[in-house]
Parts: sequence; structure tokens; C-alpha cells
Amino acid sequence: MTAAGVRLAAAEVRAAAERIRGPVRRTPLLSADGLLGPSGPSGLLLKAEHLQRGGSFKARGAANAMLGRAARAVVAGSSGNHGIAVAALARRTGAEATVVMAAGAGRAKADAIRALGARVLAVEGGVAARDLLARQLAAGTGALLVPSSDDEHVVAGQGTVALEILEDEPDLDVLFVPVGGGGLLAGSCLAADLAGRPLRIIGVEPRQTRRYAVSVAAGRPVELPASRTVADGLRGQRPGEVIFPIVQRRVDELIAVDDEEVLAAMELLNRAGVPAEPSGSVALAGALQYGVRGRTAVVVSGGNSPNALAAMRAAGSATAPLVPSPAAFSRPSSLSVLPSPSTLSKESL
Repeated sequence: MTAAGVRLAAAEVRAAAERIRGPVRRTPLLSADGLLGPSGPSGLLLKAEHLQRGGSFKARGAANAMLGRAARAVVAGSSGNHGIAVAALARRTGAEATVVMAAGAGRAKADAIRALGARVLAVEGGVAARDLLARQLAAGTGALLVPSSDDEHVVAGQGTVALEILEDEPDLDVLFVPVGGGGLLAGSCLAADLAGRPLRIIGVEPRQTRRYAVSVAAGRPVELPASRTVADGLRGQRPGEVIFPIVQRRVDELIAVDDEEVLAAMELLNRAGVPAEPSGSVALAGALQYGVRGRTAVVVSGGNSPNALAAMRAAGSATAPLVPSPAAFSRPSSLSVLPSPSTLSKESL
């Protein structure tokens, strides 16, 4: 049953999985027992969203929000990865795309968005100012607004990450999720309702931007000042209105990691052959701090990794792959694909 104030349910995640089949890849679940050395804990799994189109899970929410909704123009506010996903899908559908980016956003990501044919607008201030301008542009021009997180379609699309994890590993005990805008966390909370056993959902925030932890403790959404962190994709200031009640109802724990812990996790991933960026390494940093207890999965992504951006710039036509393809990365020797149970579908999204 859906809690009061929560408009979404797990069924929306299943519907999203069908809707985005094709433009979005089903990514593998990797066994990473050797990632921390021979004496490291067993049972560690990586959801390899660095192999997703555009290098991050953001393609899922953008696809679910845009597919089936005829729009000649779209507007999005983004730190980079969501903008890349929106620009790539707009190119696929023939829509004009405008992406608003806040001060401090990575130049490489802005270049990748432009390379896909989208217009990039920069705004002074933080994420709140960015999202305000995106809303104003959409309202003034009639374009479709595709929020980076706080949207029912986006949340349901991001939830397909956890849905795939549960299909590949039904005995999962703990799932660590990086927390920026909160769409992936809320979607994971919804998907967890489909688990046939107890499953702990742990959100991991940069210590400088603990808006969900602060807000859950306060019992209401709290807006924090703009901040800086090495995980530049996770700098949101206020919990989403769609997202907050879902997280408040279902998340088991919200923990914080320092920039040094994020960079250490990123180094581990890159040594293992996973071209992760800081934002895509936060969940692993949280798992290393918290401890691997039973079958534990973390969501990792690449986003602005050099390989992903180079492939994005090389994609010169609408028929070219929406980067990166799995072949762009060599499979690390310390990681192996976890086979899906034979009773589950192996079809790719």
C-alpha cells in the first residue's frame, strides 16, 4: 500500500522498465570480491552503470520522462550526467534541447552536451538557481521540462537500477545508493517493495550536502546553502517534493562520506578497470565505511570519465551509439559478471 503523500508505487518502476527497453541498456551486476584484496570481505557486488548509455544511470530517468511524450523542445537543469542523457535522447527524437548548468559544473560535461547538439546555459549560484531558471525557460517557451530527479517519471526510471539488481541477485541484503537529487534513492526505495525478503536501503551523501539526512531528521524538506564537494553531481540543496515522502517512508539509513573517502573509492574502482567519477564512487565509499554485511550491492557510474566523454564527442550521427558501449571498457580481471538466475529473463533493456 502506498503511504500518504507518496504518489508512486513499485508498479511504476516495472512499467518504466518496459517503456525504456531499447534506448537504455540493462547493465551487468559485477562480483567484486577481489576488489579489496584477498583478505577483503566477500559478497560485494557492483551495479555497473558506467556501462550505461552516457556513462550513468541518468539515462533511465530521462528516457522514461521523454519517451512517449511528443515534444519539439526539452529543457533540463543538470550538473552534467542528466544533461548528457537528455541531449542524447533529444538527438534521437529530433527535439531541441537546452541544458541549464550551475556555476562549478564540469566543463568537460558541458562540452559533451554541446557535442550532442544541445544548447548549454550557465547560471550563477547553486542547484536551486539552476533548477529555477530551467522551470522558467520551460514555462516561457512551452518546452517539456525534464527535471534531473524530482519528477515521477524520472524517479520510476531511476528505480529500474534497483529492479535489475533484485532480478539478478534476489538474495540481496543491503543496497548502497549515491544521493544527489534523490531520484535514484527514491526509485530504489520503490523497487525494494518488490523484494521477496528484507532489504536494507542505505543512501550515501557527501558530508557537505546532507540535505536528506537533515530533512528526514527534521520531518520536512530543508534547503541547505550551496556547497562544494568533489562529487559535483551530488550538490543538490533541497529534497524533492516528489522524492522526500518516498525516502522518508522507506530508507533505512542515510550516511555521509568525506571527499577523501570518495576519492579513495574512486581510485579502487579505476584500478579495477571501472572508469568511475567521484559522484559515481560515493556508494562504494559508503559501503567501505559502513562495512559489507551479507550480499551487498553498490551502484557505480562513470559519467565524465575520459573514455565516456571521448566516445560521446566521437558520436557524430543519430545512428551512432549513445556512448559508452560496453566494448569501450576492458573487463577488469578482479571483477566478474554475476550470472542471473535461470528463472529470470535475460532480455536487455
